[in-house]
Amino acid sequence: MTTLNITYNGLSSDVPLEVDGAVSDADVRRIAVEMLGLPREDTFQHYVVDRFRGPRGEERIYLRPKVPFGA
Repeated sequence: MTTLNITYNGLSSDVPLEVDGAVSDADVRRIAVEMLGLPREDTFQHYVVDRFRGPRGEERIYLRPKVPFGA
């Protein structure tokens, strides 16, 4: 099970994501647009996609805005 965390408009939420195999950054952005029902496909164009492993080895993907002091 993969968990996708989306930060948008100052709110953050985890969403369970059923995927087979690797998911590209572009796919993560597209999936987030579809989940939120946003009208613009390029809403997350300048967002960062981070990937981490949770304490039990599960994959966690974070889609977040860039911050001014880092990547």
